[in-house]
Amino acid sequence: MPDDPYRGPRSALEAAAERRGIDDPSPDAGPRVARVPESHVHDTFEVGGLETKREESLLQAVLADHDGVSAASATQRNGTVGVHHDPSVSRADLREVLESYDLAVAPGDEAFASRRESQFASARVAVAVLFGLMVATPYVAVLYPTRLEWLFYDPITVEYLRSILDSRAATHFFVNLATLSGVAFLVACGPAIRRAFTAATEGRLTRELAFVGGVCAVFGYSTLAAFTGFDGAVHYDLVAYAVAGVTVWNHFATEEPSVERRATESEVAASGAEQVADADADDRVALTDGGR
Repeated sequence: MPDDPYRGPRSALEAAAERRGIDDPSPDAGPRVARVPESHVHDTFEVGGLETKREESLLQAVLADHDGVSAASATQRNGTVGVHHDPSVSRADLREVLESYDLAVAPGDEAFASRRESQFASARVAVAVLFGLMVATPYVAVLYPTRLEWLFYDPITVEYLRSILDSRAATHFFVNLATLSGVAFLVACGPAIRRAFTAATEGRLTRELAFVGGVCAVFGYSTLAAFTGFDGAVHYDLVAYAVAGVTVWNHFATEEPSVERRATESEVAASGAEQVADADADDRVALTDGGR
């Protein structure tokens, strides 16, 4: 309607709803309730193109109106669409229906796997940041004053902190730091560690291999300095900072392929394969008198 400032031009989804005589559902109407037969199966798709709650509600209503579909759910926030349908309706048919509404559908059955990986990536960022702060706090309170006493710390306070670090209580202090930084490294950088191990076994030098090797070296050096007679500085803080920095950078600065891009790449790859097949077929066609 032209008097609604939040409604853009009519989309393919709106046109489909109009053809089927479906009223524009209210986004605030709550979840749709439907009875799903036991024989029906469920498919989940990862889609791109849902931009508003209204489109989410409209897509649910249009999908539920199709023959063989008993229930449908769409989530605009994470770009997933679930459909309960009769086994006679194939996944390919549902994909064509979604694409007919100008929605980009990710290739393959990747919806659950990609969504789970996204959640794990967010959890790794949380672990890296929280554990990094837990390592940085005792460093700021205890260790940094003993290393930067010339800056602004009181000499009496510095001597008191050094006496604590020279006592047996320091063992528990360093055990906590080693545990926090080690767990943060193993959890937040788990995929990078596995890829680095694979690269090492194959004899390839990668940036991840260099990063993992550097963190392990600093961690090992700090452990020797903390729990043996080796006289050196304990740098569990550097381990925590490196883990947090790299994890946050990889999560926010690295571009994740969108659903639209993956769907386009899949179509381009299929088109390229067809062109190669056509080229092979053309090679087997004889040309005579300038024609075929």
